[in-house]
Amino acid sequence: MIDPKALDAAFGKVLAEVAALLCNGDVIAIDGKALRGAREKDETARTRMMVSAYASRLRLTLATATADHGTELDAALEMLGLIALKGKVVTADALHCNRRTVAAINAGGGDWCLALTANQDSLLSDAHACFWQAGNDHPTACIEEINHGRKESRTAAVVSAKGLAKHHDFPGLTAFGRIEGTREVDGMATSETRYFALSWTPTPEVLLDTVRDHWAIENTLHWQLDVSFREDAARNRKKNAPGNIAVLRRRALDLVRRETSKGSLSIKLKRAGWDDTFLRSVLNGLVEP
Repeated sequence: MIDPKALDAAFGKVLAEVAALLCNGDVIAIDGKALRGAREKDETARTRMMVSAYASRLRLTLATATADHGTELDAALEMLGLIALKGKVVTADALHCNRRTVAAINAGGGDWCLALTANQDSLLSDAHACFWQAGNDHPTACIEEINHGRKESRTAAVVSAKGLAKHHDFPGLTAFGRIEGTREVDGMATSETRYFALSWTPTPEVLLDTVRDHWAIENTLHWQLDVSFREDAARNRKKNAPGNIAVLRRRALDLVRRETSKGSLSIKLKRAGWDDTFLRSVLNGLVEP
């Protein structure tokens, strides 16, 4: 019966402490995650979404909003109005590369790095044109990694989008970013080129770091919710229950991550279930020796 918005607001003390730890230039990643088991039998295949604003460096959730039946964009806009964005960089996928989102971020004083795909066809075409006109006359940065049996390389470049903000009625557009990536696994190579709309002109190195930081919401939030909390298997379906339980999972994850004693996340969750003293220390934000 509880409104998920009110429930999340009840964690205001935690959120205030987290917000105080944010620094200028920190990435706030916006993304939605389907609550796969939250669909009633008579509902369509479109599931409820829980949209999160995630502080990538701190690995903590700043705000959440429930998006019923695909309204992820509206939920994200609602969240952006709750967060102090000044000096921060908001990242999101192509769904959020639109005028409403950039207007909300601009109003909050933040910068943005938004994935650019065919959903903004004319803007993407001009991004291609800007890089073609620049030729090789722009700085690049490259990073190579070998992990888990795969070899990856990513090359980033940034060019100006001067004059295109007004032409496309896309307020704040300053530059385009491009990352060309290649991946080799078991001798099989694949490649991908991604484009980004930017509200400032970062160096290629900063663009690489910003895009990498965005993926923390997938790797350290969504993945952890599925592995440690089995969110995809949850069958809460009635009324506000899916949203409320999803809020509690994220806040529990935040609290356990702030606890600094030794041990993995899974071990700490089990210990909190076994040891009431440890559980109280986690809930109160205390640090054990």
